Amino acid sequence: MQVVVFKLKDEEFGVETSKVQNIGDNMSITRVPKSPAFIKGLVNLRGNVITLLDINLLLGIDNDNESTNTIILKLEEEEIGITVDEVKEVLEVDENVIERNSVEDENSYIKGILNFKDRIVTLIDVAELL
Repeated sequence: MQVVVFKLKDEEFGVETSKVQNIGDNMSITRVPKSPAFIKGLVNLRGNVITLLDINLLLGIDNDNESTNTIILKLEEEEIGITVDEVKEVLEVDENVIERNSVEDENSYIKGILNFKDRIVTLIDVAELL
């Protein structure tokens, strides 16, 4: 399985590449009046209007950085965008090395943990988060 690793503040997260449609930066965002705080606005990607979400707010991360990279994800029949601080890399990961989340609680969006010697990457299920 391949995973796109991205950074939010000082933490690294990952999503499966099978869900990723596009990775971009500095997309023009159209604000939506009176929308919830986690909706940053709308972006136009090749004629498709896509809702852009602030994943920092959804994950409860207090991040003062201006997220400039955008990851467009395909969830079932809908495309959504998330803003991240930095897209780090694409990793090939054996599913056997993913440490599963054994506690079913409010963090059910955590698909597992990739524990490397020098860092930890939290694998998230964006569909579950939303």
